[in-house]
Amino acid sequence: MTQKTPILLLKTKSVPGDSYEELFSTPSDGLVFEPSFVPVLEHRFDEQGMAKVRSFVQNRSISTAEDSAYGGLIFTSQRAVEAFTKLVEEKRGEVGWPHLQDVPVYSVGPATTRALKAVPQIPSLQVFGEHTGTGEKLAPFILEHYGEWYRDRKSKPPLLFLVGEKRRDIIPRILTEAEWQVDEVVVYGTGESKSFKDEFARRLEETAGHPRRWVVVFSPSGCDSMLSAMDMLDESTGKAKPKRPDRTTFVATIGPTTRDHLIHEFGYEPDVCAERPTPEGVWQGISRFVKGSD
Repeated sequence: MTQKTPILLLKTKSVPGDSYEELFSTPSDGLVFEPSFVPVLEHRFDEQGMAKVRSFVQNRSISTAEDSAYGGLIFTSQRAVEAFTKLVEEKRGEVGWPHLQDVPVYSVGPATTRALKAVPQIPSLQVFGEHTGTGEKLAPFILEHYGEWYRDRKSKPPLLFLVGEKRRDIIPRILTEAEWQVDEVVVYGTGESKSFKDEFARRLEETAGHPRRWVVVFSPSGCDSMLSAMDMLDESTGKAKPKRPDRTTFVATIGPTTRDHLIHEFGYEPDVCAERPTPEGVWQGISRFVKGSD
């Protein structure tokens, strides 16, 4: 039986299902992986933002009514969906709650969409935009879709965007340029987990006997701790040590932002940079690398 290759995913496992775990747990193209998660970031709910959204939902301020404060919702983060789900769970069982079945809900990709569809709303939330994949593509989709949804109104009702404290402004900027109102409410914050370095070092020790293992990096956060745990960081210079020719640990990044951070900050060139920031993109990059090195 083919030995499974450990792949350490430096992220929090998504719920109710994680697409990276699903893909990398399935043998394909001669590759057999054993995925596990090492969370880099700690997420905390922002109580002030949560209270604001709670008030909007409880007062039915998000609806298709003419006098409603908001006519739709935007999510680009699973953490934001988790915060929203927590609010919905508070009154689970109340008839019709949270009364959002008629408003369009916009999602940036499959994982966020899957989380939104698990929100306990009967009938289910109407979620759109799963196919877009990025904020740059979601924004113009919203302009077209939301415009058609409220085509009988001279001015479109404002949109409510649930976000983290660290986020890009691409969606609000594009929609604002079209003279639409988008209100952002911060519902969670992030910070590097205090236990990440020790937990990652433990996982490295557990998988040290394998002929090859992979580490997948999803953001610049924690890159210094990662390199240090891998004994790849020269503490005196803050730069990465040269790669050993007999190394068994290989690194892939979710995209160019994280790759460039590793290169510019630490002088470390990852082995793979996914062409698309998706499970399939990471898989394809690793598969090409493995075939090219075998």
